[in-house]
Amino acid sequence: MFSPEQYRALRDGAGLVNRSDRGRVRLTGRDRRDYLQGLLTNDIAALSTGSGCYACLLTAQGRMIADMYGVETGETILMDLEPPVTARVASHLEQFVFSEDVEVDDVSGSMAQLGVFGPRAADVVSRVLAEQGSPLTATDLEGMAVLANRAWAWRGAAATVVRRDDLGDLGFDLLIDMQHLAGVAQAVRDAGAVDVDAAVAEVCRVESGRPVFGKDMAENTIPLEAGIEDRAISLTKGCYVGQEIIIRVLHRGHGRVARRLVGLTLDPGVAVPAPGSAIRGSDREIGTITSAVLSPSLGRPIALGYVHRDFVEPGTAVLVLVTDQPVTAVVTHLPFVAN
Repeated sequence: MFSPEQYRALRDGAGLVNRSDRGRVRLTGRDRRDYLQGLLTNDIAALSTGSGCYACLLTAQGRMIADMYGVETGETILMDLEPPVTARVASHLEQFVFSEDVEVDDVSGSMAQLGVFGPRAADVVSRVLAEQGSPLTATDLEGMAVLANRAWAWRGAAATVVRRDDLGDLGFDLLIDMQHLAGVAQAVRDAGAVDVDAAVAEVCRVESGRPVFGKDMAENTIPLEAGIEDRAISLTKGCYVGQEIIIRVLHRGHGRVARRLVGLTLDPGVAVPAPGSAIRGSDREIGTITSAVLSPSLGRPIALGYVHRDFVEPGTAVLVLVTDQPVTAVVTHLPFVAN
């Protein structure tokens, strides 16, 4: 059952989301950045200690294998990604290591990931860190760029804090050894955060307009269709697998793709459409719903879905089949709820 208290924590206070079920892959070795540079869509070689970026791993045809959030700690690159693709990505990265000084390890089972999100997230995290002797203040944390990261220690054990914005504007991941999960989680609660379950986090994720691989993106998706190019793709780096397709669409096709992921707003009182529900425009089917929730902030259902490129303009009215009944929806600017 949806918890209004948990939702208010994410929107007005601080919510604790256990994200330890996500996949985590660690790369070590002096060639790790240069090695990933030729495989991922973003400028990995430009990363310095304490920075990070969002990127995609593509096929030669420009289709997505996975998306991932990577941080350079100075000793490793840590990537977190969706659980179903983690083993495949780790194997894929290992496959192309030849003479490079690179080691790829799937550390999903040994590393925990606790997310703290909401307007008070920096205050809560700074309290936890201060108790362990970290000099990072709430102001320091708030000033970190997205995917910037800093080292800290939990009872002498190495840990990392990473700035995130997946569920809204202000959030942090605490990466720690799995054996310390319970202790750090309790410290976060004691500092003022409220436990938030996956269903509530999903509502905020959709309100923030963030697509997720496996729901809103799949192996047939070109990143440009999902609208993630500004975050995931560098237009100034050298070659990477799949680049030819991306550049062809951007330069020759002027960025036009056959379909685009858009936000859709439905009327209050209408049932939330199921993923896979058809989207229709005039007299034909033009797309499919990928994610949908009831937004407490807007008081109505909202959804993400792909539509034909002729229907992507905000304000365009379309029809969504909800329990086999056509319901009006309006293409809407993302995010639905301002961060």
